[in-house]
Amino acid sequence: MDYIRINPADNVAVALTDLSSGSVVEGITLRMDIPRGHKIALKDFKEGENVIKYGFPIGHVTCDAQTGTLLDHCCIKTNLEGLLDYTYSPALVEIPRTEPRTFKGFRRADGQVGVRNEIWVIPTVGCVNGIATRITEAFKKEVGEHEGVDSITFFPHNYGCSQLGGDHENTRTVLCDMVHHPNAGGVLVVALGCENNQLPAFKELAGEVDPARVRFMELQKIEGDEIEYGVSQLRDIYAACKDDRRTDVPVSELRVGLKCGGSDGLSGITANPLLGVFSDWIVSQGGTTVLTEVPEMFGAETILMNRCQDEETFHRTVDLINNFKEYFMKLGQPVYENPSPGNKAGGISTLEEKSLGCTQKCGKSIVRGVLPYGKRLSVKGLNLLSAPGNDLVASTALASSGCQIVLFTTGRGTPFGSFVPTMKISTNTPLFEKKPTWIDFNAGVLAQGESMKDVSERFIEYVLSVAEGREVNNEKNGIREIAIFKSGVTL
Repeated sequence: MDYIRINPADNVAVALTDLSSGSVVEGITLRMDIPRGHKIALKDFKEGENVIKYGFPIGHVTCDAQTGTLLDHCCIKTNLEGLLDYTYSPALVEIPRTEPRTFKGFRRADGQVGVRNEIWVIPTVGCVNGIATRITEAFKKEVGEHEGVDSITFFPHNYGCSQLGGDHENTRTVLCDMVHHPNAGGVLVVALGCENNQLPAFKELAGEVDPARVRFMELQKIEGDEIEYGVSQLRDIYAACKDDRRTDVPVSELRVGLKCGGSDGLSGITANPLLGVFSDWIVSQGGTTVLTEVPEMFGAETILMNRCQDEETFHRTVDLINNFKEYFMKLGQPVYENPSPGNKAGGISTLEEKSLGCTQKCGKSIVRGVLPYGKRLSVKGLNLLSAPGNDLVASTALASSGCQIVLFTTGRGTPFGSFVPTMKISTNTPLFEKKPTWIDFNAGVLAQGESMKDVSERFIEYVLSVAEGREVNNEKNGIREIAIFKSGVTL
């Protein structure tokens, strides 16, 4: 099929491929060309009338529009505004358990399970990025193929000093989360000595660690060659973790982040629903998935609120939404100034449309937990996490919450990767074919007639293979980055 009406209540259809003027859609002859992912008017619209997609209003038209014409951001405006009052009206779907599966992962001493055995070099402050890079590169040159360890990676950032309040705490918290992440078999923390993020306080925040696997160095206190000192610390860490081996562990130990970026009009039709099926499957296994990008919940938040397990979780979700709206308003910025230029070019016209597609990534499961930014997972099942929509900030937040893998759907394409395997799932086949070194899995086949059952089964096996060590493209390309949320003053 060349088009789809997603819900019987919809008054628009979506082109699944580029459609030419004169093509027929539901008995309607198109009056103009319609690009893939864009909306087709299935009726005559009067100015101010709502556009219905996914069975919900996604905004209203700003001018009259004829049947068979293109409806995009140029003629649709959001209906959203300001803070709202919410009422808890539970609509809970209990996902039945499925036959337990296992995968081979790294069981850590603290009980967590990693899907990689890596050595990470983490700076407390951006001032040491250069030295930490030299230490990392010198050690990698020394050990060559570094048998027994999947990678040796340094994660630069610009923070750790000249920050106040929440920004300072965000930096400390995310870096501590990395120290305790199960994908790291060992960690070297590199400090300067005069930064706000003082090493003694950071070590206190980090709490108990295995001294054979987690080492700390403060450059201003080292006499002599700090590069050789750092390399000697990495030698000890390497000796402690190079013999770690994968063992069978239940899928219930998986914690998977759900993210989208560079979305298009097919995101809510192919890739995001695929992640929703996968998320429900992980939950059925007793595992955990995490949905973030709070600004991309606006307009679909009541769907998530009514899936909360109880009133306490509902109220925490309300706070999650309203606190982020207040953040926009406090800085004098429009709450609903979204989607991005790339989204609009791909067929997404309003934030409601974007959110209704975005939230499909979490399937139908009950919301079990709500996490502030930087906090680590403690509840299994579907969790919501406070973080912005920015791709790298949100993906870093998912990883720092304890997710071992991030699943990232995209209709436009992106090469980046966070500090855990960041799997790219294309919404359309042309993107998959155009960017094979970016995209790991093609959900675009769903728009070409393949069944969700077949594609989801293949996708589950692919994700499990990644959990067992199969590299995704960001790992193959050596693209590993972190970004920490910042909202305040820099001194």
